Amino acid sequence: MTTRREISKDFLTDLRTAIASGDEKKAQALMEDLHAADIAEIYDEISTDEARFLYLLLDSEKAADTIAELDEDDREEFLESIPSEIIAQQFINEMDTDDAADVIADMSEKKKQEVLRHIEDIDHSGDIVDLLSYDEDTAGGLMAKELVVVNQSWSVLTCLKELGRQADDVDEVYYLYVVDDDRILKGLVSLKDLALSKNTTIINKIMERDIHYATVDDDAEEVAQIMQKYDLVAIPVVDAIGRLVGRITIDDVVDVIREEAERDYQLASGLTEDVEYSDNIYRNARARLPWLIIGLTGGVFGALILGRFESSLRIYPEMAFFIPLIAAMGGNVGIQSSAIIVQGLASNTLRLDGFVSKLSKDFAVAFINALILSLLIFVYNFFISDSFALTITVSTALMAVIIFASMFGTIIPILLNRFGADPALATGPFITTSNDIMGLLIYMLVGRMLYGVFA
Repeated sequence: MTTRREISKDFLTDLRTAIASGDEKKAQALMEDLHAADIAEIYDEISTDEARFLYLLLDSEKAADTIAELDEDDREEFLESIPSEIIAQQFINEMDTDDAADVIADMSEKKKQEVLRHIEDIDHSGDIVDLLSYDEDTAGGLMAKELVVVNQSWSVLTCLKELGRQADDVDEVYYLYVVDDDRILKGLVSLKDLALSKNTTIINKIMERDIHYATVDDDAEEVAQIMQKYDLVAIPVVDAIGRLVGRITIDDVVDVIREEAERDYQLASGLTEDVEYSDNIYRNARARLPWLIIGLTGGVFGALILGRFESSLRIYPEMAFFIPLIAAMGGNVGIQSSAIIVQGLASNTLRLDGFVSKLSKDFAVAFINALILSLLIFVYNFFISDSFALTITVSTALMAVIIFASMFGTIIPILLNRFGADPALATGPFITTSNDIMGLLIYMLVGRMLYGVFA
């Protein structure tokens, strides 16, 4: 039985010793009870040559599963060291079409053609080629061709026989998809309904007609949202005229959700491309630098604003003590507001109709928070500071900055989404930098207006 197993240092030492001595039996014995995902974890701890030795010892099914579990960059590096014929026969032949298409898509054009030519099953090869023609971020690029299809005019008995025949090519059977003679999707039947029906019952009498489906050009994120919303374990995919062409299962959707969450987190953190710690120094620096330059530019603008109000700071130097507080509060409030909006847009729970009412609600929330925080800083300065002018100035400026930052953090993600940009951009350095600049400007303007009145 394959179980979850911790990859310890002692285990790795034993494994590498077996590889170094060419002891195939010992290496196979060590990996026998490992899940494919656990074997894939070992890749980061061994060399490419050692990985090649190990993977070629695996049976074809486990080898295929292990390759599918590898990180894309690791997989691409590993497969470059394997002959195309071996890749096709030992790995691709055993993979579902969606996994096979993902693996082949990362290869060079030359290697891709070589692998496809070495796939023995022409139908399998043809299905992979079909999937490669779709954008990877669409339902077509996400789907698998393996599924159980029955005709709406068949009896339950005929469908059961067909299930036994087709299920050999399908890892998990969730539904039987019902089509007409032109393969137009008409409905689906669960295994439970099939088992509880009489053998002579015609399948269109028991099939569910009101079903959720995706078209090949639907965005992968939209498909994930539909499956998440309706708790679907699988969803059929049709072409432009409604013909059934594949299905998407929950494991593929989990990958989409995870990848989107990682991408949004990196955007929010100021990373311009998908990077990992294991990537080289150049790629890591390249991904971080653009937003750092923007942050630097924002800092320069902040310095210019302070320089513009240098005379005020010279007369009232105590105002400088609260510059960090104003900047920090503006950034924090902006991130909070934008994060809520981005989350709503990502989960499709935020509708943009009734925009004015939503803005009014956000303004009310910002006003309450601003009032409470301004009163707190007012009380603090009233008892600690000797300057009543400073007390009034800081409290008033803080209230204005919080309201502005909240509105800015609400509106910017919506505008980015409206013009086709990823709204997650608004949850990171963009919001903090913008609010730092505007917060300083508001603070200094309020100080110039009020200090003379209350001093």
